[in-house]
Amino acid sequence: MKTDKILGEERRNFILDFLIKAASPTTGGELANLANVSRQVIVQDISLLKAKNYPIMATSQGYVYIAKEENPTKMSERIIACKHNPEQTKDELNILVDHGVFVKDVIVEHPVYGDLTASIMVGNRNDVKEFIKKITEHNASYLSQLTEGLHLHTIQADSLDKLDLACEELDRAGFLFNGDI
Repeated sequence: MKTDKILGEERRNFILDFLIKAASPTTGGELANLANVSRQVIVQDISLLKAKNYPIMATSQGYVYIAKEENPTKMSERIIACKHNPEQTKDELNILVDHGVFVKDVIVEHPVYGDLTASIMVGNRNDVKEFIKKITEHNASYLSQLTEGLHLHTIQADSLDKLDLACEELDRAGFLFNGDI
């Protein structure tokens, strides 16, 4: 539902409420259309909301509000080290999601900035396809290109077995980094 132009604090409250209720990520363009403002205004509003410590995350699919649940689902989480070339990213991510694993982020250690973390937020093959499509359309580089392919992922699943099986297959495919150079 598109509204008349919403101003300042009222618009930020609208954005916050919308993101809290959203069942899936919402792009800046979608929020701009709903609030009848430019995408740049939404980017600035999101920055202001983040500065007020609202848990909003920008993902490759759009903005999400990270709710702190009172009864969080028991998810197993692990950080894994991988190394491969950019052309193998799709295969790596598909192995993970095919095992029921959710890939939260990618982390690289930059010599100047320290740890750089970017949200990936992929949980199925369609998410992987959209992620790769955005990288390609924007002619963007993978963070792992800063570190000759070496990177970390934070992964989650509803069981340790799923994480273990996914890691075993990543290892067979030669994507897990074991420290050998």
